Amino acid sequence: MNKFKFGKKIKKGFRLKHFLINSDERFKLGFIGIIVGVTSSLAAVGLTKGLGFFHHFFGQIENPLITIFLPAIGLLLTVILLKYVINDFGGHGLPEVIHSISLKGGIIKFRSAYSKLLGSLITISFGGSAGPEAPIVVSGAAIGSNVARLFRANEKIRIAVAGSGAAAAIASIFNAPIAGIIFTMEVIIGEWTPIFLLPIVIASVTGTEISRLLNGNQIQFSHELIKVNVNDIFLSVFLALVCAFFSILFIRTVRNSSKFMDKYFKNILIKALVGGLIIGLISLNIPYVKGEGYKFVQDIITGHFTNGLLFVLLIIVLKIVATSITLGAGGSGGVFAPSLVIGSSTGLFFYMAIRSLFPELAINEAALYALVGMAGVLSGTLNAPLTGMFLIIEISNGYDAILPLMLVSFLTSAIVKQFEPHSIYHYELVKKGHLHRPRTDGKILAEISPRELLEKDLSIVYPDILLSDLIPKIKKSNRNYFPVVDRESGNLLGMVYFNDIKDFIFDNTLINSILVEEVMHTDLTTISTSDSLTDIQKKFEQTNSWSLPVVENQKYKGLISKATMLDLYRKELKVQTEI
Repeated sequence: MNKFKFGKKIKKGFRLKHFLINSDERFKLGFIGIIVGVTSSLAAVGLTKGLGFFHHFFGQIENPLITIFLPAIGLLLTVILLKYVINDFGGHGLPEVIHSISLKGGIIKFRSAYSKLLGSLITISFGGSAGPEAPIVVSGAAIGSNVARLFRANEKIRIAVAGSGAAAAIASIFNAPIAGIIFTMEVIIGEWTPIFLLPIVIASVTGTEISRLLNGNQIQFSHELIKVNVNDIFLSVFLALVCAFFSILFIRTVRNSSKFMDKYFKNILIKALVGGLIIGLISLNIPYVKGEGYKFVQDIITGHFTNGLLFVLLIIVLKIVATSITLGAGGSGGVFAPSLVIGSSTGLFFYMAIRSLFPELAINEAALYALVGMAGVLSGTLNAPLTGMFLIIEISNGYDAILPLMLVSFLTSAIVKQFEPHSIYHYELVKKGHLHRPRTDGKILAEISPRELLEKDLSIVYPDILLSDLIPKIKKSNRNYFPVVDRESGNLLGMVYFNDIKDFIFDNTLINSILVEEVMHTDLTTISTSDSLTDIQKKFEQTNSWSLPVVENQKYKGLISKATMLDLYRKELKVQTEI
């Protein structure tokens, strides 16, 4: 009887899966969005609960020697777990998600759903300076991608659902559904289209409701009502300059610390140990820099942090250093939370400086400048002004401060972009040519394989034949150029162009005495099927050619013409505009 019931449940499961596979696209997007919203939210709540437990556990330790060694132990455990156990080591994961959505059709390996979560739990719990948001986003995106694959969704649905997982993760951890939607569209996907927006909105709202059900509807950084005056708005312009400076410093320190540690510490375990000890020494004297730092942010906003101006500046600098070392030494985590800590400290630093210089000036309390500073540094670091503005509004209920929040977010982002054109997440992807936004030239060209363009209908000739032997081939061919290859090896030696020999073909003496090798061009620009279409396009522009020979291992394989490439480009553009 039990076996019979179990069999019926399996059949129902298969029927549901079959129904979803063959269902309407929008219904499928909505249904999968709900599943992803629930699962991503549970992952986010699980990580935050775990961090809370370990923070309480390790917070009871007062031995300074243990405090110094804890981050080193955490980084070592993280590296061992991700590198040797799970085999998913490297970075904080968000660039990999963006790369997957940009070039891999939203396919993300399943182990990413839990690897970064476990890594960040260890890294942050043991005192590493990083945020849990990026690993949760990676987990949510991986869950979304694999759920979409389970239901045999096509590429555009996989991309949309992977993005919905990221949105649900941010919405859940911050109790901020709008910020989750905007972050995903602005940073992860890079395009606002209905097919992407539908599952992202559903997953974000679902994730928020699950989080509220488990954690309550809490405002993360509560504050008293703020009444913004004209002086606050005027000073926001100068605060944006300060936020831009620290954003640029943060981006460059994170980037260069990773390069520095890779250069001087070839062994990843030694690198983790040294990095952890440095963080331990810093946090022994300045404990505000360890962990994700949300309690410190709350202390600033509520006025419980009362240290002086120079000490706040020291915290900003050391938080930047500690986060850069944590990530550079192999720790798992992101820059979201550190950006909020640096931003709130920057706002407080600016407020204290103005108070010192102009004690009689009528301005608001420090809480306003801390909130605005958070929006500024987050916007500058992520190159995402809408995310910075709406996240701070939602996590602080700061609608009363919307004007300075908007002003600083957009100004900081604009200033940082002049010095750092790409965000902290996008820089390496752009450098490697792995970032292509929807409907851009790079994205369209990335969808076309060079093998699709390969033309093999050219008549090949040999270097030792006479021009008179070439004429019959010219008569039969629709081309005005002919590749010259070696008889034995098949290696490409050069090209013969009709325009170069047309003066000889009416002279019987010349065509019966001149060899092909005497008139062929040997200074050729060649391409390979392993080249990207972007690189091939650049070679067309550099040589002003309409066709280029394809050579692999010196062997002639065919030809790619600009006309064929433009024709496929037009077809791919039509496909993408239909999304």
